[in-house]
Amino acid sequence: MGPMTRMNSAAAMAGAAAGIAGPVVFTAAWIVGSLRQTGYPAAEIQISGLAAPDARDPWIMVAGFVVLGGCTVAFGAALRDALGGQDPLDWWTPRLIQGAGVLTIALGLLRRDHMLLHPGNVSWHNHAHDVISAVIYVDLVVVQVLLAGRFGRDPQWTLWRPWLLASGAATGAALIAFSSDTSANWAGVLQRVAVTIPLVAIAAIATRLLRTPTRTGER
Repeated sequence: MGPMTRMNSAAAMAGAAAGIAGPVVFTAAWIVGSLRQTGYPAAEIQISGLAAPDARDPWIMVAGFVVLGGCTVAFGAALRDALGGQDPLDWWTPRLIQGAGVLTIALGLLRRDHMLLHPGNVSWHNHAHDVISAVIYVDLVVVQVLLAGRFGRDPQWTLWRPWLLASGAATGAALIAFSSDTSANWAGVLQRVAVTIPLVAIAAIATRLLRTPTRTGER
């Protein structure tokens, strides 16, 4: 199996750059959206709540979801091009990333009913939002583990393996703690941590892709 490739086309370069832009825009959206909710601690409201109809300026968070989703799809395509297709993980991992991107767009469009969690009946799109969120959370952990396995077999990326395993474990631990009590005051903080860890990993990989000096299949 040869090493990964340098970005060798304008589309691939743009896709790698999208892997940086998406996480930056999304993180900026939830930071700004959190600070715009006057009367509430910045971390009390969960990220999805910032896009709810009763949030102040929900379009900020909706745009953050949509931009992140689109950029993630583009990054997945660039990663697929870089991996080269010589390993089963070269096919599965980018597509799981792209799937997460499509589902992230859906999160922005299928909004929660209320900014704060409310017991009782909720709309179908609120239910869909919750289910999609759970799928994305699992996807984020799995992708990091699969990338760790793939990079561990590439001499140029092997040092990334322990870091990706650690970030995957940290993401999983934060998500488990968050899911144990989503109504707790600290739940918003845990959610932000759980989301930010894999986004940092994606941005770091995208940055490295833009600088990878060799081409797939060349030694």
